[in-house]
Amino acid sequence: MPLVTRNIEPRHLCRQTLPSVRSELECVTNISLANVIRQLGSLSKYAEDIFGELFTQANTFASRVSSLAKRVDRLQVKVTQLDPKEEEVSLQGINTRKAFRSSTIQDQKLFDRNSLPVPVLETYNTCDTPPPLNNLTPYRDDGKEALKFYTDPSYFFDLWKEKMLQDTKDIMKEKRKHRKEKKDNPNRGNVNPRKIKTRKEEWEKMKMGQEFVESKEKLGPSGYPPTLVYQNGSIGSVENVDAGSYPPPPQSDSASSPSPAFSEDNLPPPPAEFRLSAAQG
Repeated sequence: MPLVTRNIEPRHLCRQTLPSVRSELECVTNISLANVIRQLGSLSKYAEDIFGELFTQANTFASRVSSLAKRVDRLQVKVTQLDPKEEEVSLQGINTRKAFRSSTIQDQKLFDRNSLPVPVLETYNTCDTPPPLNNLTPYRDDGKEALKFYTDPSYFFDLWKEKMLQDTKDIMKEKRKHRKEKKDNPNRGNVNPRKIKTRKEEWEKMKMGQEFVESKEKLGPSGYPPTLVYQNGSIGSVENVDAGSYPPPPQSDSASSPSPAFSEDNLPPPPAEFRLSAAQG
């Protein structure tokens, strides 16, 4: 349910019982004016509290920005003084150096009793205390606190803890599943390894001349368009290349041989309609 932080009192200016006086209109006017003054006093009090909180937050933000500016200045001085041409750091020196460690202090107990705003603390102090149900706890057989059946401040924390534990279990289950799949298929990531190009191969290609290298790369060593090898190692055919720029593939001997001749004796008989029309003619 929503919790109102600041309540301006009194809310109703004229809803009060009138004493026995001769002039009721004058009494109602005086009561209304007095309640208006009380409302203005309550409003000024909460306004001072709001501006006080804003000042505290702005002061905290300014201190954090100033500390960050000092760190940026120190880092800028180090970067400008660093000369990569003169200072060469070996791999062994990088491994022996101490790793970076952040000095950020994490905030804890944000919703503590001491961190409550002043209006909320005043509202909390005006509330009635819960009934003394803890006196019935020794008489329970299940070992639960009797007061938690009336009010349980740790309910939402327990609910959040259960959700976090369930999420952790799901993540661990997913990791075990991926580990099992990787164990079953050890060569899953090395299906199409990418060929490594070396400087020696480039010079071997350019040994006979640039024009031979270009023609060989276009047609391939066998005289046909080569297949494409993508960056991830997969192989595909060249579909967007003009087929007219390449010579046609060689034809087999069976295609160049003439078709066999059929004799009239080996021909199949004509259909019945054709024979009937021939007989009538």
